[in-house]
Amino acid sequence: MTRKFFEYGGWIAGAVLVAFGIVAIAMGVNGRNEVRDALAAQKITATPDAAEITNGKLQTGEAINTGARAREFASVMEFHTLEATGGARYSEMGRYLTPTGKDTSDAALAAKDPKTGRPVENELRNMWVTETALTTALNMSFMAEQLSLFGIVTGVALLLTGIGFLVLAIGGALRTSEAKEPRVAPQHTAAAIG
Repeated sequence: MTRKFFEYGGWIAGAVLVAFGIVAIAMGVNGRNEVRDALAAQKITATPDAAEITNGKLQTGEAINTGARAREFASVMEFHTLEATGGARYSEMGRYLTPTGKDTSDAALAAKDPKTGRPVENELRNMWVTETALTTALNMSFMAEQLSLFGIVTGVALLLTGIGFLVLAIGGALRTSEAKEPRVAPQHTAAAIG
């Protein structure tokens, strides 16, 4: 009875693993396609200097329609932003501009907008906010595509494991042989008395 229980358990486990494997593969393929469709819908193309910046990983005018290309294009955007800010990053720049055009985080030292009287914002610093938002979205596309690939690989592993369980269970790996060998009593030898 116990062997029959394990045999049925093997069939059930195998069937469940096969089903999970198929679902994981389908979800992975669907996720990968969704990422690529969403990127293609944005109609992003590599800039003329993309090949130089990415060491040839992107070519001029190439469509950004995969996670890997999105990650490379994010590095192009970062390069251009650093170029525009003279190599300064968001945290290295002041929030406002002084009357002489220098950056400062002190609102009292900042130049005032003649219409509103408010401190003049540092537009180069604000450029970093936009760049960070866009490159984060591009990098998330790369991560989503990699997670989809992981789902596909996991699905294949589950599928193969489930098939293995089914083969063992259906093949009768736990069944005992029908023909039992007769038991032979152990031979005792008498010790010689001498």
